[in-house]
Amino acid sequence: MTILITGGSKCGKSRFAESLMADYSGTKIYLATMQPFGEEAHKIIASHRKMRADKGFLTVECQTQLHTISLPPKAAVLLEDIGNLVANEMFGQEEITDCTETVLRGIRHLQNVSPLLILVSNQVCSDGITYGEGTAAYIRTIGNVNRQIAAQADQVYECVYGIPICLKGESV
Repeated sequence: MTILITGGSKCGKSRFAESLMADYSGTKIYLATMQPFGEEAHKIIASHRKMRADKGFLTVECQTQLHTISLPPKAAVLLEDIGNLVANEMFGQEEITDCTETVLRGIRHLQNVSPLLILVSNQVCSDGITYGEGTAAYIRTIGNVNRQIAAQADQVYECVYGIPICLKGESV
């Protein structure tokens, strides 16, 4: 089963994603994609670690090339988050690259090895602001990746003010 959770900043996406894995009896992997650049990133990482402490997660860090990751058999995976993964893949080279297929290949790999895959992503393309080309390309890529994941996901949720709204599939 693949579940996509989107929403704005600090809207409860991570908390909801973790709650969906609470009753999973097997290995639970928290797949962290954030590259800790700067003090704010370290604060966010510490906050997320504290939030999932004592919830039975094994944290695995993988900032790029998800298709190469090796995970325990039948482990449930919570990937946090698509926006970081896209940024890492897109801006990790000397030139800005279209990383859509690389990201989707990694997602397909995770779907093949995990009975439960929960993907957390950011709500994009709804603010109406005009951005510079690099940022606009990044936003377009996240939007494209989110659309393709949503099309194949079993369930899709949008979190609004801490309330998960089911957009696709049977609500939990």
